[in-house]
Amino acid sequence: MSQLQAKMPTDTWVNASWEEYLQVIDDPAHAETKGYYYNGRMRLEMSPLGNPHSRDHFIVISAIALFASVRGIDLDGHDNCTYRKMGCEEAQPDVSFYLGANAEAVPWEATIIDLDVYPPPDLVVEVAYSSLADDKGEKRLLYEALGVREYWIIDVQNVQIIAFEVQNGGSRRIAQSQVFSGLDIGLLEEALRRSRHMNHGKVSAWLLSQL
Repeated sequence: MSQLQAKMPTDTWVNASWEEYLQVIDDPAHAETKGYYYNGRMRLEMSPLGNPHSRDHFIVISAIALFASVRGIDLDGHDNCTYRKMGCEEAQPDVSFYLGANAEAVPWEATIIDLDVYPPPDLVVEVAYSSLADDKGEKRLLYEALGVREYWIIDVQNVQIIAFEVQNGGSRRIAQSQVFSGLDIGLLEEALRRSRHMNHGKVSAWLLSQL
Protein backbone atom coordinates (compact mmCIF):
# COMPACT_ATOMS: atom_id res chain seq x y z
CA MET A 1 0.00 0.00 0.00
CA SER A 2 2.94 2.37 0.61
CA GLN A 3 3.63 2.54 -3.14
CA LEU A 4 -0.02 3.33 -3.85
CA GLN A 5 0.03 6.06 -1.22
CA ALA A 6 3.19 7.59 -2.64
CA LYS A 7 1.87 7.67 -6.21
CA MET A 8 -1.86 7.90 -5.61
CA PRO A 9 -3.48 9.42 -8.72
CA THR A 10 -6.13 12.10 -8.34
CA ASP A 11 -9.41 12.66 -10.18
CA THR A 12 -9.86 9.00 -11.04
CA TRP A 13 -11.36 5.95 -9.33
CA VAL A 14 -8.88 3.36 -8.05
CA ASN A 15 -9.64 -0.13 -6.75
CA ALA A 16 -9.01 -0.27 -2.99
CA SER A 17 -10.31 -1.91 0.15
CA TRP A 18 -11.97 0.25 2.80
CA GLU A 19 -8.88 -0.14 5.02
CA GLU A 20 -6.60 0.97 2.19
CA TYR A 21 -8.80 3.99 1.56
CA LEU A 22 -8.62 5.05 5.20
CA GLN A 23 -4.83 4.72 5.15
CA VAL A 24 -4.59 6.97 2.12
CA ILE A 25 -7.09 9.59 3.26
CA ASP A 26 -5.45 9.82 6.69
CA ASP A 27 -1.98 10.33 5.20
CA PRO A 28 -0.82 13.96 5.88
CA ALA A 29 0.35 14.07 2.26
CA HIS A 30 -3.33 14.08 1.25
CA ALA A 31 -4.50 16.65 3.78
CA GLU A 32 -5.59 19.03 0.99
CA THR A 33 -7.51 16.43 -1.03
CA LYS A 34 -11.16 15.45 -1.02
CA GLY A 35 -11.96 11.76 -0.62
CA TYR A 36 -14.72 9.55 -2.00
CA TYR A 37 -15.27 5.81 -1.60
CA TYR A 38 -17.91 3.72 -3.36
CA ASN A 39 -18.33 0.17 -4.64
CA GLY A 40 -14.82 -0.96 -3.67
CA ARG A 41 -13.08 2.02 -5.26
CA MET A 42 -11.70 5.32 -4.01
CA ARG A 43 -11.23 8.71 -5.60
CA LEU A 44 -9.10 11.64 -4.46
CA GLU A 45 -9.66 15.16 -5.79
CA MET A 46 -7.48 18.18 -5.31
CA SER A 47 -9.37 21.00 -3.62
CA PRO A 48 -10.43 23.42 -6.39
CA LEU A 49 -8.67 26.78 -6.24
CA GLY A 50 -9.88 28.56 -9.37
CA ASN A 51 -11.97 31.73 -9.43
CA PRO A 52 -14.92 30.30 -11.47
CA HIS A 53 -15.41 27.32 -9.13
CA SER A 54 -15.12 29.43 -5.97
CA ARG A 55 -17.58 32.07 -7.20
CA ASP A 56 -20.29 29.55 -8.10
CA HIS A 57 -19.60 27.75 -4.81
CA PHE A 58 -20.34 31.00 -2.98
CA ILE A 59 -23.46 31.77 -5.04
CA VAL A 60 -25.17 28.45 -4.28
CA ILE A 61 -24.52 28.77 -0.55
CA SER A 62 -25.76 32.36 -0.50
CA ALA A 63 -28.86 31.58 -2.55
CA ILE A 64 -29.90 28.67 -0.32
CA ALA A 65 -29.29 30.69 2.84
CA LEU A 66 -31.36 33.61 1.49
CA PHE A 67 -34.23 31.34 0.41
CA ALA A 68 -34.32 29.56 3.77
CA SER A 69 -34.23 32.86 5.67
CA VAL A 70 -37.03 34.42 3.64
CA ARG A 71 -39.21 31.30 3.84
CA GLY A 72 -38.50 30.59 7.52
CA ILE A 73 -36.90 27.21 6.85
CA ASP A 74 -34.62 25.74 9.50
CA LEU A 75 -31.25 25.08 7.86
CA ASP A 76 -27.86 23.60 8.74
CA GLY A 77 -25.26 24.15 6.01
CA HIS A 78 -21.96 22.35 5.52
CA ASP A 79 -18.99 23.33 3.36
CA ASN A 80 -16.71 20.45 2.26
CA CYS A 81 -17.94 18.20 5.06
CA THR A 82 -17.13 14.46 5.20
CA TYR A 83 -19.95 11.90 5.36
CA ARG A 84 -18.96 8.33 6.20
CA LYS A 85 -20.82 5.02 6.15
CA MET A 86 -18.27 2.82 7.85
CA GLY A 87 -16.85 0.07 5.70
CA CYS A 88 -18.62 0.93 2.46
CA GLU A 89 -19.08 4.59 1.45
CA GLU A 90 -17.67 8.06 1.99
CA ALA A 91 -18.22 11.43 0.31
CA GLN A 92 -17.03 14.99 0.74
CA PRO A 93 -19.40 17.14 -1.30
CA ASP A 94 -18.68 20.79 -2.00
CA VAL A 95 -21.86 21.89 -0.22
CA SER A 96 -24.56 20.06 1.76
CA PHE A 97 -27.60 20.97 3.82
CA TYR A 98 -29.88 19.55 6.50
CA LEU A 99 -33.38 21.04 6.51
CA GLY A 100 -36.37 21.28 8.79
CA ALA A 101 -36.47 18.57 11.44
CA ASN A 102 -32.95 17.48 10.46
CA ALA A 103 -31.43 20.96 10.89
CA GLU A 104 -30.31 20.15 14.43
CA ALA A 105 -29.68 16.42 13.97
CA VAL A 106 -25.88 16.70 13.83
CA PRO A 107 -24.14 18.19 16.90
CA TRP A 108 -21.69 21.04 16.40
CA GLU A 109 -18.72 19.02 17.68
CA ALA A 110 -19.12 16.22 15.12
CA THR A 111 -16.18 16.16 12.70
CA ILE A 112 -16.67 13.33 10.21
CA ILE A 113 -20.44 12.77 10.09
CA ASP A 114 -21.17 9.09 10.75
CA LEU A 115 -24.16 8.09 8.65
CA ASP A 116 -24.65 5.01 10.80
CA VAL A 117 -25.52 7.46 13.60
CA TYR A 118 -26.90 10.56 11.87
CA PRO A 119 -29.22 10.96 8.86
CA PRO A 120 -27.78 11.79 5.44
CA PRO A 121 -28.03 15.42 4.33
CA ASP A 122 -31.22 16.47 2.58
CA LEU A 123 -29.38 18.26 -0.23
CA VAL A 124 -25.90 17.68 -1.63
CA VAL A 125 -24.27 19.99 -4.20
CA GLU A 126 -21.16 19.39 -6.29
CA VAL A 127 -19.65 22.35 -8.16
CA ALA A 128 -18.23 20.88 -11.37
CA TYR A 129 -15.58 22.77 -13.31
CA SER A 130 -13.48 19.82 -14.50
CA SER A 131 -15.29 16.87 -12.87
CA LEU A 132 -18.67 17.06 -14.60
CA ALA A 133 -18.68 13.56 -16.10
CA ASP A 134 -17.90 11.93 -12.77
CA ASP A 135 -20.35 14.13 -10.87
CA LYS A 136 -23.11 12.97 -13.23
CA GLY A 137 -21.96 9.36 -13.12
CA GLU A 138 -20.25 7.62 -10.23
CA LYS A 139 -20.92 10.32 -7.64
CA ARG A 140 -24.58 10.34 -8.53
CA LEU A 141 -24.68 6.61 -7.77
CA LEU A 142 -22.79 7.22 -4.52
CA TYR A 143 -25.29 9.82 -3.32
CA GLU A 144 -28.17 7.54 -4.27
CA ALA A 145 -26.59 4.84 -2.10
CA LEU A 146 -26.08 7.27 0.79
CA GLY A 147 -29.78 8.17 0.70
CA VAL A 148 -29.66 11.94 0.22
CA ARG A 149 -32.99 13.42 -0.82
CA GLU A 150 -31.72 15.73 -3.53
CA TYR A 151 -28.49 16.12 -5.52
CA TRP A 152 -27.44 19.15 -7.58
CA ILE A 153 -24.51 19.54 -9.96
CA ILE A 154 -23.40 23.08 -10.78
CA ASP A 155 -22.03 22.90 -14.32
CA VAL A 156 -19.73 25.92 -14.12
CA GLN A 157 -18.70 26.08 -17.77
CA ASN A 158 -22.25 25.79 -19.15
CA VAL A 159 -23.87 27.88 -16.37
CA GLN A 160 -26.36 25.14 -15.65
CA ILE A 161 -27.71 23.29 -12.62
CA ILE A 162 -28.42 19.60 -13.12
CA ALA A 163 -30.75 18.68 -10.27
CA PHE A 164 -31.97 15.23 -9.22
CA GLU A 165 -34.54 13.99 -6.74
CA VAL A 166 -33.32 10.78 -5.10
CA GLN A 167 -35.90 8.13 -4.22
CA ASN A 168 -35.85 4.36 -3.68
CA GLY A 169 -32.16 4.05 -4.52
CA GLY A 170 -32.54 5.89 -7.85
CA SER A 171 -32.86 9.47 -9.09
CA ARG A 172 -34.71 11.60 -11.63
CA ARG A 173 -34.13 15.06 -13.12
CA ILE A 174 -36.19 17.87 -11.65
CA ALA A 175 -36.79 21.52 -12.59
CA GLN A 176 -38.03 22.54 -9.14
CA SER A 177 -36.52 21.60 -5.81
CA GLN A 178 -38.48 19.05 -3.84
CA VAL A 179 -36.74 19.76 -0.52
CA PHE A 180 -37.15 23.55 -0.86
CA SER A 181 -40.79 23.90 -1.84
CA GLY A 182 -41.30 26.71 -4.37
CA LEU A 183 -37.64 27.05 -5.39
CA ASP A 184 -37.20 26.87 -9.16
CA ILE A 185 -33.84 25.63 -10.36
CA GLY A 186 -34.10 28.17 -13.19
CA LEU A 187 -33.99 31.02 -10.68
CA LEU A 188 -30.64 29.80 -9.37
CA GLU A 189 -29.33 29.39 -12.91
CA GLU A 190 -30.25 33.01 -13.61
CA ALA A 191 -28.33 34.04 -10.47
CA LEU A 192 -25.30 32.18 -11.82
CA ARG A 193 -25.62 33.92 -15.18
CA ARG A 194 -25.85 37.31 -13.51
CA SER A 195 -22.77 36.56 -11.43
CA ARG A 196 -20.74 36.47 -14.66
CA HIS A 197 -21.06 40.24 -14.96
CA MET A 198 -22.33 41.40 -11.53
CA ASN A 199 -20.72 41.27 -8.10
CA HIS A 200 -22.18 39.02 -5.42
CA GLY A 201 -23.79 41.87 -3.52
CA LYS A 202 -25.86 42.83 -6.56
CA VAL A 203 -26.71 39.21 -7.33
CA SER A 204 -27.88 38.68 -3.75
CA ALA A 205 -30.02 41.83 -3.91
CA TRP A 206 -31.60 40.58 -7.13
CA LEU A 207 -32.28 37.18 -5.57
CA LEU A 208 -33.96 38.81 -2.58
CA SER A 209 -36.20 40.77 -4.92
CA GLN A 210 -37.29 37.48 -6.55
CA LEU A 211 -37.98 35.68 -3.27
